[in-house]
Amino acid sequence: MKTIAALEEKLSKPSPALVKDIHQIDGDILLLGVAGKMGPSLARLLVRAIQEAGIKKEVIGVSRFSDESIKQELEQEGVRCIRADLLHDEDLQALPPAKNVIYLAGKKFGTSGEAHTTWAMNAYLPGRVSEKFRDSRIVVFSSGNVYPFVHYASGGASETTLPEPLGEYAQSCLGRERIFEYFSHQYRIPMLIYRLNYAIDMRYGNLLEIGKMVEKGQPIDLRSGHMNVIWQGDANEIAIRSLLHVSSPPRLLNVTGPETVSIRQVAAKFGELLNKTPVFINEPEPMALLSNASLCHRLFGYPSVSLLEMIEMTAAWIQEDGATLNKPTHFQEREGKF
Repeated sequence: MKTIAALEEKLSKPSPALVKDIHQIDGDILLLGVAGKMGPSLARLLVRAIQEAGIKKEVIGVSRFSDESIKQELEQEGVRCIRADLLHDEDLQALPPAKNVIYLAGKKFGTSGEAHTTWAMNAYLPGRVSEKFRDSRIVVFSSGNVYPFVHYASGGASETTLPEPLGEYAQSCLGRERIFEYFSHQYRIPMLIYRLNYAIDMRYGNLLEIGKMVEKGQPIDLRSGHMNVIWQGDANEIAIRSLLHVSSPPRLLNVTGPETVSIRQVAAKFGELLNKTPVFINEPEPMALLSNASLCHRLFGYPSVSLLEMIEMTAAWIQEDGATLNKPTHFQEREGKF
């Protein structure tokens, strides 16, 4: 894995299971917030799955498209792109109807000092979207941050664990869920709330951050000594296939890999691959933000890309000085301040 082209090819290659499920998802698919970290690769994956299935279905991507190049690339690959600011109601109301909506819009970074915008995006906008798309199926991207910290040996918080969000970002994520849940009850909108924790490709993610720290000899804080991780291609497939598992009231689904990952062991593996000695500070706390995705794996199978493969690909990307998105995950944050 040495080039953006090779990365995008791997991210956008649909599995036979996805191609089979695309046949069962009737109607076009609208992606709200398509220009974020996961949206472009999700859109490409959708287009390829539809092509391989040999069916006709439109993929519509909506974003402000502050980076014009993303819009141009997606249009070249068969995505119908619509420029819109979803917080402007006239833009939202002008969007075409669609039987299927994947809601990727939201704000994470900059919560501290700009909380009002975070709450508008994460908790006000969902109500407006629900009103607009009350006749659609909706998969709502959320976050494992809505859960409390749990013991690293617990197996992670499950969908039955009561939310206990720490900090305003996580609270606004729960607000997003609750508003969508309200409108699902109000209009019988079939939904699935997709609690992700954490997706990676080579250009961003907690594995990249750990590998970079090992490469540069920067100290790795082990207080949050464990984490979850899933390959973005697998996460995207699950999001699309989740359109067949929506319900009212909304179904909850944790999305991540099967392992409770030791950050110390991940850093040690990066040390082997990069010929560096990791530097650690502090000792692991027993409690961490961890999710149990057993239900996800029962529905969709285990991820196709293993933890070891992700580490090896990330190490190679670092050695090649591959491009990064400069969008930190803050996976080591323990106070809820993003």
